[in-house]
Amino acid sequence: MIEDIKKRALHRTRILEGQMRGLEKMIENEDYCIDIITLSLAIQKSLGSLNKLMVENHLKTHVSEMFDEGGQQREKAIEELVRIFELSRNRGD
Repeated sequence: MIEDIKKRALHRTRILEGQMRGLEKMIENEDYCIDIITLSLAIQKSLGSLNKLMVENHLKTHVSEMFDEGGQQREKAIEELVRIFELSRNRGD
């Protein structure tokens, strides 16, 4: 993993951890629904940022290596990216 991306991804996961704890407390305390939804949406945005970092790392490392190898590895990289793209478009938003 690229060191800078790793550092940023770990930072993002720590933020997410705190947001999730906050969300849990809000639900336990039966806070105002809109406030809970707002935090939930912020968490989803944070997850999107984490996913973007992971895609960036994957493209710069694994995918470039797989393309360099060519053949079956290249095809596998393409299939993985298409699958991730499809998953990202079918999130149910």
